[in-house]
Amino acid sequence: MFVEGYAVYPIIGADEAKEISISDLREKLSCHESGLASSEAEARLEEYGPNEILEKKINPLIKFLGYFWGTIPWMIEAAAILSAVLSRWDDFAIIFLLLLMNGVVGFWQENKADNAIELLKKRLAPAARVLRDGKWNAIASRMLVPGDIVRIRLGEIVPADLKLIEGDFLQVDESSLTGESLPVEKKVSEVAFSGSIIRQGEMTALVFATGMNTYFGRTAKLVELAKTQSHFQKAVVKIGDYLIILAVVLVTLVFIVATLRHESFLQTLQFALVLIVAAIPAALPAVLSVTMAVGAMQLAKKEAIVSRLAAIEEMAGVDVLCSDKTGTITQNAITVAEVVPFEGFTEKDLLLFGTLASREENGDLIDIAIIKKGKEEQVESGSYKLGKFQPFDPVYKRTKAEIEGPQGSFMAAKGAPQAIFSLVANSTQSISVDKNVELFASKGYRALGVASTDTKGAWCYVGLIALQDPPREDSAQTIKTAQSLGVRIKMVTGDHVAIAKEIARMVGLGTNIQPASDFINKPDEEATDIIEKADGFAQVFPEHKFKIVELLQARGHIVGMTGDGVNDAPALKKADAGIAVSGATDAAKSAAAIVLTRPGLSVIIDAIEESRKIFRRMNSYAIYRIAETIRVLFFITLSIVIFNFYPVTAIMIVLLALLNDFAIMSIAYDRAEYAQKPSRWDMKSVLGMATFLGLIGTISSFLFFSIGMSILHLTQDVLQSMMYLKLSVAGHFLIFITRTNGHFWSYRPSNILLAAVLGTQIIATAIAVYGLLIPPIGWSLALFVWAYAMVAFILTDLAKVFLFKRFERDVDILENEAAIIEKDVGKQ
Repeated sequence: MFVEGYAVYPIIGADEAKEISISDLREKLSCHESGLASSEAEARLEEYGPNEILEKKINPLIKFLGYFWGTIPWMIEAAAILSAVLSRWDDFAIIFLLLLMNGVVGFWQENKADNAIELLKKRLAPAARVLRDGKWNAIASRMLVPGDIVRIRLGEIVPADLKLIEGDFLQVDESSLTGESLPVEKKVSEVAFSGSIIRQGEMTALVFATGMNTYFGRTAKLVELAKTQSHFQKAVVKIGDYLIILAVVLVTLVFIVATLRHESFLQTLQFALVLIVAAIPAALPAVLSVTMAVGAMQLAKKEAIVSRLAAIEEMAGVDVLCSDKTGTITQNAITVAEVVPFEGFTEKDLLLFGTLASREENGDLIDIAIIKKGKEEQVESGSYKLGKFQPFDPVYKRTKAEIEGPQGSFMAAKGAPQAIFSLVANSTQSISVDKNVELFASKGYRALGVASTDTKGAWCYVGLIALQDPPREDSAQTIKTAQSLGVRIKMVTGDHVAIAKEIARMVGLGTNIQPASDFINKPDEEATDIIEKADGFAQVFPEHKFKIVELLQARGHIVGMTGDGVNDAPALKKADAGIAVSGATDAAKSAAAIVLTRPGLSVIIDAIEESRKIFRRMNSYAIYRIAETIRVLFFITLSIVIFNFYPVTAIMIVLLALLNDFAIMSIAYDRAEYAQKPSRWDMKSVLGMATFLGLIGTISSFLFFSIGMSILHLTQDVLQSMMYLKLSVAGHFLIFITRTNGHFWSYRPSNILLAAVLGTQIIATAIAVYGLLIPPIGWSLALFVWAYAMVAFILTDLAKVFLFKRFERDVDILENEAAIIEKDVGKQ
């Protein structure tokens, strides 16, 4: 059996791998102690293919033809066929061009979006540590081949089917394969399957099956996961349905009236179909996908990689962000905060003995912090020679070193204050030790005791060193920025309450820090009240994170949650915007919707701001699309029903739709300002504003129509051409009105949007002036159209600003009333 040219027969089955000995398996896979040679690995990769589950790819031709199948394409195709039946070949050519353009643009934009996401996902591809040519190297997991020796450890996803050959044990989560929630213990000679997650331990293993040959590859159903729709995408789809229904109702009315007037059935049907096509947002899927793809690439530049496009919109609405303390708010770098020497010793003595009881080459963060502080204080330790060194022992909780110095031999030790106290015979220092440890704890510091022996070999307590993980330099300012954006930061940490409170105070968060025990076993309603009021949570386990997210969501919050560990995965998946921080495990990355490649809180705020810009573009498009549909449909329908006059021809409507689709694509590249509050879908505001702008456009069109008919006394053909140009120019100017809540000059549009709109309108003007496919109107009427459209544009913009202020005032009143009610309920 072969798939895409690669061998898909297993070298060895899982059952056989369990039974066979390690030595026999090595022999069967031709694997040596030093691992495979690079040349052999390349040959096997060529033979067996990459270590990945092959997705069923849709033939590009089938995908392209799919754009000509569906309700909207059928309507366009029917209109084209009717044009051919009526021998209106110019109409047929333009309608066919519209059909082809929708297909080509849609196909190109979807491919562009898919390629952008694939490119970003490659940056998230899991890596594996493999032994080749006698050296350990990190390579992409997809490059593994049968016979490779790999090292797996806590937090990693098992990259292939493995035989464990060296190490103590592993705790493996196989729930994705077996459904069993409890981790399974694995030891030497046992098998670990691809896709399972290492919960504990570290071992060396031999790869015996990869890709489609793995247990997962052979048993999984190879079906592509359906793309998740976000709240915003669902809302826009609902808008599309609403516009279709509106169009069908109005066009049906036109059809009935035309039939009663005994007009040509086929010509009326053709016009009706074309009108529906123009009203339906055919560019909707392409606008959505390209806006999301462009947004994802912008976020990637800011070190936030999107693994699920819908998360961009969810990030825009986040109003509560639960952030890890360590590494996100703090530096994840231990530093010396204070030194407190006891009687008979100085600060330099304390740092000297602390340095002598540390080893920089061990890479221990505490050792490095003390040595660094000693160098800063110019503590001279060069004249001391290390003898025997005992590294940190979790039983005795201290390090110990034998030192040869200018004054002779002695010993130095550092560790937990009580562990060091147990070495010292003099118990009078007990009160001083306890007092300082409590003082350090109140400041959020960890205490470290230091002792040394005197010339007689008796231990003396030299003093205490206070250690802290200081806040990142930008954390306080970033939190202030987040609060100004309407995002409440809640700190989440496994540390003690005192440490959490001190860090919260230092970065400008409130100090209402709740230990997990205060809410975890309480009824949901009571627990949610505590969680909502809290500024952060201490002594939190990963399972508590899930509960925090769940309860906040139940209260209507859109929740962002950061995480980095294996056990954070459920909470990251549950959150509206799961964020895997820099350095997160593979399991956390796979569960998160956004993966950060730069440490700190600022990159999350950048992601929120960028997401709100994207939301603003989508919001602008929604208002524009609804308003434009109402404007065109109502004007044409009422003209036909009331005045028995077709203000534009079928070919003009097709030209409107054709040029409109070209220009609207560029909205994805427009400049946008982010909102100062979480961006949520406000259907009342969007529909209200769109209807208002659409009706103003309808009135404006009728006024212009009456000028052309009653004042200028234009012929029907010229009047239709003039109305076509007016609908085109005024319609595209509407984009500049909807793109901002303020006046259109609030901030300039992007060069791409400006060029697209002006470019299409120059083409529309040329068509009308020189009579390309429609009767000509000349430059004087064209300039009159532009002047009228400009005046209408400015007046409409002023009316829009007034209405938006009314909307915002009503929203503020409702929010204040809700806050008062909530406060009264809380008092009761």
